[in-house]
Amino acid sequence: MRKLILGFYVSLDGKSADGDNGIRDVMMGIDDAEQEEYFVSRLWEAGAFVMGRKTYEILAEYWPNADHPSAKPMNEIPKVVFSRTLKTADWPETRIAGGDTAEEIAKLKAEPGKDLVACGGTEFMHSLIKLGVVDEYRLWVLPAVTGKGAPLFPELDEALKLRLVKSTAFPLGILELCYVPADK
Repeated sequence: MRKLILGFYVSLDGKSADGDNGIRDVMMGIDDAEQEEYFVSRLWEAGAFVMGRKTYEILAEYWPNADHPSAKPMNEIPKVVFSRTLKTADWPETRIAGGDTAEEIAKLKAEPGKDLVACGGTEFMHSLIKLGVVDEYRLWVLPAVTGKGAPLFPELDEALKLRLVKSTAFPLGILELCYVPADK
């Protein structure tokens, strides 16, 4: 059975790159070839990317014509966009999942192949976290504090206990922290 991995860049204070809080500028300003190569290798480990409609529209406009090391995996690896309103998906290797999110994720996990990687905005990530369908949290922590912006994690009814399974530090201060639910 495939896992669903939530991958996301965050600031040290847990704010996402969603919105205009400066974290995207931090991301783009770090020129760490080692981290970039590692990140691209992690992308190639995905069997499919899952995302919400808003993220799909942004990425589908950018990646097909991008000249960036991440462009090849982003364009070639299958994508599943979760939307009840989107009727067509023109970005190659994309299909639309329009049903119940938890049921659709369960179907995707049951398919053969490599793990699923959720990418996108906090609204979609929050829905996955609240549904309890995330098997691994892969956080790319940037060496910056924003003091504002959307938090990666939503308000929860009870604590989400996690266990660190891997950490990788890169020369210019980016950390990859991989957590799984503590009960798994």
